[in-house]
Amino acid sequence: MKAINIIRDSANIGLGILSAAFGLKGFLLSSHFIDGGATGVSMLIFDITSIPISVLIFVINVPFLWIGYRKLGLWFAIKSTVAIALLALCLALVSFPDVTHDKLLTAVFGGVFIGTGSGLAMRGGAVLDGTEIAAVLVSKKTQLLKVSDFILLLNVLIFGVAASVLGVEPAMYSILTYMAAAKMIDFLLNGIEQYSGVTVISTKSDAIRRAITVTLGRGVTIYQGKSGYGKDGHVNDPRDIVFTVATRLEIPSLKQTILRIDPKAFIVQQSIDDTTGGLLKRKKLH
Repeated sequence: MKAINIIRDSANIGLGILSAAFGLKGFLLSSHFIDGGATGVSMLIFDITSIPISVLIFVINVPFLWIGYRKLGLWFAIKSTVAIALLALCLALVSFPDVTHDKLLTAVFGGVFIGTGSGLAMRGGAVLDGTEIAAVLVSKKTQLLKVSDFILLLNVLIFGVAASVLGVEPAMYSILTYMAAAKMIDFLLNGIEQYSGVTVISTKSDAIRRAITVTLGRGVTIYQGKSGYGKDGHVNDPRDIVFTVATRLEIPSLKQTILRIDPKAFIVQQSIDDTTGGLLKRKKLH
């Protein structure tokens, strides 16, 4: 299994490198559009100074790789260093056709290929852009910024500089590129079967539990709880709280089943980024 995992991770990282390089050289660089993060900073400096993009991508990511080594471990740092180095070599040595000069197509599909590359690399246990490492660490230290908040603030700064250097229109297209890339990363990491956690509070919890496990084939977890003051007037009345996880495609059927048993059931739904184990279908690589 270890050998299979290494082969699978290597394949994901390799395909990710090719996809990201194609997005950069086949779409963005010739149109002077940029992406977000360290890649965007590299592209912006390239437009200003003409220093080779392959050199900039590796050099700018070095501090993030060092942080990753200190905080996330040697194996992660090795895989990410190799991945970014290979991306730099691919940009320097491999020729890609300039696919289109249409600005909208360039922005969207450049972002799609870059996002696909980053997502595949993450599935292989590496990163092609080190700003995700910094974002995770900053969010842990400040407690005021989530990872997404830090990345958003950083990219606002990058695109603000791009607007003053490259012009407002290229900066706006670059934002579109970033949005397309972010959407592809989310799609590859979470897939179409994004999971939702469902908590059910009901006086008919046992019947609901049986319906979920037998009829829908899902696993459940039962919490011991007590009711507060509600419409039924019961206080500190013992309740079994049912928790289960389902894909968003299964949520309508799940809710219908619950409400058929108890129309007064209190249902709380929240999104879940990922799951491991339990009675869940294995996520496919979409």
